[in-house]
Amino acid sequence: MNGNKIRSWLGVRGFGESHGTAIGVLLEDIKPGIKFPIEEIELELERRRPGRQSFTSSRLESDRIKILSGVIDGITTGMPICMVVYNEDQRIEDYAALKDIFRPGHADWSWYHKFKILDWRGGGRASGRETIARVAAGAIVKQLIKPIQVEAYPVQIGKIRAGTFTEGFTNQLFWHDPYTYDAVLQELSDAKEAGDSLGGVLEIRISEIRAGLGDPVFGKLDARLAEALLSIGGIKGIEFGAGFALAGWHGSQANDAMDVDGFKTNHCGGILGGISTGSEVIMHLVIKPTSSIAQPQQTIDIHGNEREIEIQGRHDTCLLFRTIPVAEAMVRLVMADCISYQKLLDGDKKDLNDYREALDRIDEDILLALRRRKEIVKLIAEYKAEHKLGILDVRREKEMIEELSIKAELWDIDNNFVKSIWRLIIAESRNLQEE
Repeated sequence: MNGNKIRSWLGVRGFGESHGTAIGVLLEDIKPGIKFPIEEIELELERRRPGRQSFTSSRLESDRIKILSGVIDGITTGMPICMVVYNEDQRIEDYAALKDIFRPGHADWSWYHKFKILDWRGGGRASGRETIARVAAGAIVKQLIKPIQVEAYPVQIGKIRAGTFTEGFTNQLFWHDPYTYDAVLQELSDAKEAGDSLGGVLEIRISEIRAGLGDPVFGKLDARLAEALLSIGGIKGIEFGAGFALAGWHGSQANDAMDVDGFKTNHCGGILGGISTGSEVIMHLVIKPTSSIAQPQQTIDIHGNEREIEIQGRHDTCLLFRTIPVAEAMVRLVMADCISYQKLLDGDKKDLNDYREALDRIDEDILLALRRRKEIVKLIAEYKAEHKLGILDVRREKEMIEELSIKAELWDIDNNFVKSIWRLIIAESRNLQEE
């Protein structure tokens, strides 16, 4: 299903479940002859790996990447690159008691009603472990988006907000305020001891970004970033620049004045009209408390019976820390997408691979449109059968061809070519309806 494919210039598709054999990612459209950044991928996966600090899951996974295809002698071949990370420390028995129970705060209820089956082994692809694919893909494009830099760090954990940003203050929580660090540690320790969890706020900054990235209306840079970041499990809100505070400001305060040196403020967060201004892009993400907690909770099972559960196992006290490399990876993928498309608009010198890459994206869009069309044709067939309507509609087909012919002339496309293609499509539609 297309929900497992990241919408980007690069073909990035994730697969695998939390407690299955492996988590993997398939990368398409990577040019041949590129040095494959295996060290960069391993470094980013190490940042995401569980068990690295006191308040993350104690699940012991090495998260070592295995390359199955598309790379030889450390160089890309141009073929699809398949990478997997084998799961080594599954404890399916931790979830056996929850097999038919909807865990509060988790995706169990909504996924069960969509797919009519419940993957009780840690949530399957609803688990945060699927983010391995995102992090691996984001590491690959890290070099492609230079000089753009992406950095994420926490600015709130529980009720504690960072008051200052001190460069060089390093710690296991990636917290930049030495004055509130002890309070944050205490807040996390108290939640962990109580079998509870905490949420937080993550700040993301995109620096060294040029003006002009993003596209009008439905391709806005902030919309693309929001889509990518909200696809990460646990993210429940996002704001750009001054964000929700703007609701209480006047326009005279909110507008970013300009002088010969550029913008004097950055309340817009580096994006105006959906397109980057050249100022730093600043975002804040709200991350909810971890849903798996070791406290009694009321719920129901798949039979509708009321149940009380306590979720045992190895879970993060706060999701925020391991979300950092995932969020950075998703931002990098969006930026790589925007840069690739902007190159076409800018008229930069391109080689044959660049042109073929652009065609591949268009061809994929055509196939996706045909797939959607096929699904609608099936629904039409069901409707016609139910209402005892004939399959062949000569008038409708004639009108369709005439309208497409007019559009073909407007867009300077060969009219006979268009007619030939749509006659084939219409014939296939008839065959589907007859079946």
